[in-house]
Amino acid sequence: MGRLKQWEEEWLRPFLFYGNNWISLIGGAITTAAAFVLLGYWVVTLIGHGGSANPYTGIIFDFLLPALFVFGLVLIPIGMGWRRRSLYRAGQIPSVYPQVDFRDPKFRHAVDFVVVATFINFVIVGTASYRGVAYMDQASFCGTSCHVMQPEWVAYHHSQFHTNVACVECHVAPGIPGYIHAKTNGTKQLLMVLFHSYPRPIMADNKLPPPTVTCERCHSPTRYAGDQLVVKNTFGDDEKNTLTHTVLVMHVGGRNAAGVYSGIHGSHYKEKIEYIATDASDQTIPWVAVIHPDGTKTVYAVAGFHPAANQKPRVMGCIDCHNRAAHSFASPGDAMDRAMAGGALPASLPYLHKEGMALIQANYVSQGEAATKIPKALEAYYRTNYPAIWSGQSSEVKQAGQELVALYEQNVFPFMKVTWGTHPNNIGHMASPGCFRCHDGNHVTTGGTALTNDCTVCHNIVAMGDPNPKPLAELGMTQ
Repeated sequence: MGRLKQWEEEWLRPFLFYGNNWISLIGGAITTAAAFVLLGYWVVTLIGHGGSANPYTGIIFDFLLPALFVFGLVLIPIGMGWRRRSLYRAGQIPSVYPQVDFRDPKFRHAVDFVVVATFINFVIVGTASYRGVAYMDQASFCGTSCHVMQPEWVAYHHSQFHTNVACVECHVAPGIPGYIHAKTNGTKQLLMVLFHSYPRPIMADNKLPPPTVTCERCHSPTRYAGDQLVVKNTFGDDEKNTLTHTVLVMHVGGRNAAGVYSGIHGSHYKEKIEYIATDASDQTIPWVAVIHPDGTKTVYAVAGFHPAANQKPRVMGCIDCHNRAAHSFASPGDAMDRAMAGGALPASLPYLHKEGMALIQANYVSQGEAATKIPKALEAYYRTNYPAIWSGQSSEVKQAGQELVALYEQNVFPFMKVTWGTHPNNIGHMASPGCFRCHDGNHVTTGGTALTNDCTVCHNIVAMGDPNPKPLAELGMTQ
């Protein structure tokens, strides 16, 4: 007997005979449908056109579909074992298994069942996978499906310019390498959530793609922006919540039509800049190097710092300063000042700025506790210290209490250990080191030349803490 004939009689015929049951046939259809969908996805991925860049598509294509494929495979031997046991009990095990013959009605019906069931499963699995990927391409998926992303999801809605930008536009680099990296990282994140091993708080830690392949697809860092007027409104801690203004002329600069670099952007893009940070959030930078157009390098370092062999310099880019461009967390002072300037917090309530600052910076176990205690504490303050105010403006006090809760809930998430200042903003230098990470006067060359910390390079102060700056009055920008 030839080997092929022996294989047919000893393996193929028994397999098909026992596999002709509804459990094994359904398992075969599920496996085949999952295989077709996976093959189609892999083809699209390799070609590089039409595939989703969302890193969480790995949930479907790296976990769910392979699991469905394996589930179908497992059903096949289960069904075969069940049929063999049933026939054995009934004494119907054949001495010779039927031949593989398409003229046999039973065999033909079984094949027809598998074909039809596979087609139906393919449509179901394929449609579900497509809809799942389409859903995961929405920012709401990234923000709401994983509770650990709540801080970033809330902050995303308070971004000044990026609320309509999809997550993958900034978090996934273009091309196959970026796509593969995103899928790998997304799979790791899924496992961390499943096993509750995710960090708290979640920090970027230099995991974002370089800005040259993300930010600069929309923004040109050398575009000439010239000078821009910035007005900062600040309320005092006195009884009247006195409003003062600080007016700055920011030298944003860039590269003008003549090719001359100037201002903040120009000085940072005229030459290549590298740096070494000693912490994951890049708040401590003891070493900076400027690579000049002729290839020479000037190194500025804090006294006593010498890079270790494993400390490799990073090239400075957009997000080293604009690190909160799409996920904005405010400082307590900025949050209060903006709310009061916009009228959400009534400045007519005595000491509201001072009391509000104290309440939103107090320690609470959860946002729920803050939502209960903050309004009660504010109401108690005015009942006790300003009974006339409470009597005549109780509705304003209650509204102020709710607004303070909103400010807290926009910036503090105790369950993720996110509080005021957890995510520093590197634009400026008031609430966090920002510019002073490098421009602090302590970064010097071996010859003793310090990296400039001349404030006028970046801005000129027109007015500082002035209740009625003359320039704003002349521009009609004050009441």
